Amino acid sequence: MKKDAQVAIIMGSDSDLPIMKDAAKFLDQMGISYEVTVLSVHRCPEAAMDYAKSLKERKIKVIIAGAGGAAHLPGVFAAQVPCPVIGVPIMSKTLNGLDSLYSIVQMPSGIPVATVAINGAKNAGILAATILSVGNDELYQKICDYKASLNDAVLKKNEKLQELGYDEYIKNM
Repeated sequence: MKKDAQVAIIMGSDSDLPIMKDAAKFLDQMGISYEVTVLSVHRCPEAAMDYAKSLKERKIKVIIAGAGGAAHLPGVFAAQVPCPVIGVPIMSKTLNGLDSLYSIVQMPSGIPVATVAINGAKNAGILAATILSVGNDELYQKICDYKASLNDAVLKKNEKLQELGYDEYIKNM
């Protein structure tokens, strides 16, 4: 646990880490402090609830919770901690992540979980940074600069496509 963490990145299994690292990388890029934790609400429910209580006490500002299969983790934390929770459905072998997506997105009234695409941890990091940028002009500018870089990258690709034509462009991809 980091004392100064603003974001908690939580996952139900260490097998989710190769996906969830993308959220951490984006938060690093934005200079946002975070902590990364593996806890299962099914396999170690008491430890998960203790951790949820600590997040509430430490006033963590945003939670990014990745989960596969039954994917209860984001909802359980949303029920315990009064801050935005962003769910990342992790692709499963059985149903290609649709089970995870449906489990996270179908929350009951009063317990919202913002949900990104299956394996969309980077977007979860971007959304967390955007939430934190409210009232933080420096972070807001970083988000604006990041989005401007996306714009520039697309325009640059289009310029190259126009110059080379689609066939040559594909060959150079």
